[in-house]
Amino acid sequence: MSQKTPKNPAARQYYRAFYQNNHLRFVLAMLLTVLSFPGNLIGSWLLGEVIDVVAAGDLDWLRRTLVFTVIFLVVMFLTSVGMYWTKSSFTYKALTQYKSLAFRNLSEKSISAFSRENTGRYISVLTNDVNSVEENYLKRTFLLVYHVLLFFGSLGMMFWYSPILATATIVLSLFPLAGALLMGKELAAREKAVSDKNEGFVAQLKELLSGFAVIKSFKAEGEAQRMFDASNRDVEEGKRRRYWWECLLTAVSQVLCAEALQFGIFFLGAFLAIRGDITAGTVLIFVNLCNFVIQPINVIPQYWASRKAAQALIDKLAQVTEENAGRTGEAIPPVLNQAIALENVTFGYEPDKPVLRDVSLRLEPGKKYAIVGGSGSGKSTLLNLLMGAYDSYDGSITIDGRELREVNPDSLYDLMSLIGQSVFLFDDTIRGNITMFREFPDQLVEDAVNRSGLSELLAQRGEDYRCGENGVGLSGGERQRVSIARCLLRGAPVLLLDEATASLDNQTAFAVTDAILHLDGLTRVVVTHRLEETLMAQYDEIIVMRNGQVQERGTFRRLMDEKGLFYSLFTLAA
Repeated sequence: MSQKTPKNPAARQYYRAFYQNNHLRFVLAMLLTVLSFPGNLIGSWLLGEVIDVVAAGDLDWLRRTLVFTVIFLVVMFLTSVGMYWTKSSFTYKALTQYKSLAFRNLSEKSISAFSRENTGRYISVLTNDVNSVEENYLKRTFLLVYHVLLFFGSLGMMFWYSPILATATIVLSLFPLAGALLMGKELAAREKAVSDKNEGFVAQLKELLSGFAVIKSFKAEGEAQRMFDASNRDVEEGKRRRYWWECLLTAVSQVLCAEALQFGIFFLGAFLAIRGDITAGTVLIFVNLCNFVIQPINVIPQYWASRKAAQALIDKLAQVTEENAGRTGEAIPPVLNQAIALENVTFGYEPDKPVLRDVSLRLEPGKKYAIVGGSGSGKSTLLNLLMGAYDSYDGSITIDGRELREVNPDSLYDLMSLIGQSVFLFDDTIRGNITMFREFPDQLVEDAVNRSGLSELLAQRGEDYRCGENGVGLSGGERQRVSIARCLLRGAPVLLLDEATASLDNQTAFAVTDAILHLDGLTRVVVTHRLEETLMAQYDEIIVMRNGQVQERGTFRRLMDEKGLFYSLFTLAA
């Protein structure tokens, strides 16, 4: 079946994904579908032949008909098996490539693009919507071709036997067909509504499960239940409305066809047989062929409407993966030669509510910087800006003279690594989480493990120990060590740490931080609340922030001598 060019140009790649290196399977499946439909017509003819054989009393004719019937059944069985095998093979590859393309487009988004989106949308379009695309687009493409051929093949056979009965069949078929086509448009709209409601339900469920600990600790189970029930009722109401319309569409088609068409043709055929215009076998053939006219009239409008609804879901997937697409920008080498410079940078998550105010800094290659300050002073926001999470800042951030907004995110991630306060681990082995499922020499992995303080954990549990969902099998400190080891193994020239040792005990935190500060060739920018003198003295510069501004900057000894804000923070922490 030819494919209509989608209205959304971004959707074309998804339609192409169905058929990429899959054309032969599609052609074979369609060919066998075409070859299978005459079986119904031949079966109807055989029924008429048997009736006429009985009326004639010819045993030789009966034997020949029996032999032909056996051969016919064997051929139809083999054709059906081949058709179903090739259809399943085509569908498997088509869906695999479709979902793979969707995830690849999703993974190409930048951190800043993805942070503005609801992940529930992606879960919905890659689960519920994919099931609908499979059933209503891929599989029903073959069924549509089959039923269209069956409809016209049956009419052609009817004309061969009796033009009068065939003409009557066409006239009586127009009414249910028109009604079904009109109702099919509403079915497509309701299918789209179900997809949107499923998206909201998945997002709501994801939030409730993610906040389970908070719900329990605040004894908010009742409120959570009400939120879930409201979302649950909303999605089920949408499905009920779609199902009701499907049933109504089926009822209209079946009742009109069964009563107006089948019985009308039966009585008209009986009249012609009594007059001697046709045989009794022909009447039986027509009655059986009516089923093959009725069935397409019933299902073709539904299938077509469902197919259009599935196309809308494909367009929706293209839209959500295209939205907030990451900028391309200029690629930069994975090395810092001059400096990362911030000039009069002001930024806020909301308009007119700046978190950073007129920040100017120069971070030179190979040096160690500590960023300290009270809660809400903008320390973490500053690191997020350096990682390209937001480009709506005023002022300028440059890397070796190149404006950050114009830098390709992929090359930015090659230059910088961020170890944040929250750690995500996959439900995989410790080694898999350290290497991020890539191959590294054992010596490099071992070195990262030692420097991050993971040696004791691996000695106890082994590197093949599974961490569980989001590292549930590890303590907070152990998860943080895995994150640090992961970042050290990657070896990006600029290392950003946002309270990376906050979950570690004092001894381990000191050892890990000290190891990081002694790494050669790296530029380190460390947000920390740990103000141990031994560590602070190792930084080339300490940047003290307050209310989104750089309040002080200098070496540990200089700041202590000035007895300003840092001196107060250090004294309180001592």
